[in-house]
Amino acid sequence: MKVRIAYIEEPPFYWTGKDRAATGADIELAEVVLRAMGVSTIEHHLASFEELLPGVQEGRWDMNVPIFATAERAKHVAFSVPVWSLGDGFVVHQGNPKALTSYEAVAARSDARLGIIPGQIQLGSAKSAGVSDGQVVMFKDQPEAVAALLAGKVDAFAATAVGNRVIADTHAELEAVAHEIGENSSTPVGAFSFRIGNDRLLHDVNRKLSEYLGSADHRSRMAKYGIMKTEIDSVIGR
Repeated sequence: MKVRIAYIEEPPFYWTGKDRAATGADIELAEVVLRAMGVSTIEHHLASFEELLPGVQEGRWDMNVPIFATAERAKHVAFSVPVWSLGDGFVVHQGNPKALTSYEAVAARSDARLGIIPGQIQLGSAKSAGVSDGQVVMFKDQPEAVAALLAGKVDAFAATAVGNRVIADTHAELEAVAHEIGENSSTPVGAFSFRIGNDRLLHDVNRKLSEYLGSADHRSRMAKYGIMKTEIDSVIGR
């Protein structure tokens, strides 16, 4: 049995390693779950973020790595049970010279420029907070956005707080700023996605995920990538 899975370049969740093989927290999670299902061959397809949903819909691959599961996206693909819950944050230059600690802080400064990847939920969050179109600069992927930040073309890059820590750890001139989460607010969840109608694969993946998520082995594997109790516990049993 072979399963084809698409991924993008977004450490620590998924990226192409030095050996040109797909690696990362969610790549490893998929490996454990698919092998437990009896899958003998896992084929990884590198894609852009915008290709993920149409690619799985059109059958170019069988499933996507976990992305945020939104109501709009659920109109086009079938999501698995959630595998993590993540808050947003920014990557900024050391010292955060423009004090950009939230989307509202960006909106309050007309001279602030925010880097975002098209199609990701950070764009909607920024717009809801009042960030104007003129303040947003779009990039095709994380490496392009980070390069622009380093070059001073934007003041901040918006992504997940977990992923931003990895970026900051690999660039001494950058730092990660996590957004505060209000008492009554919840962080969005991520899940694998499939073509609507591919019920057998979805069911089998969900069954194995339900058995595995929250186990000691799962927590140990995810901890290697900085995904800890906070990101895992809120999705167990959902």
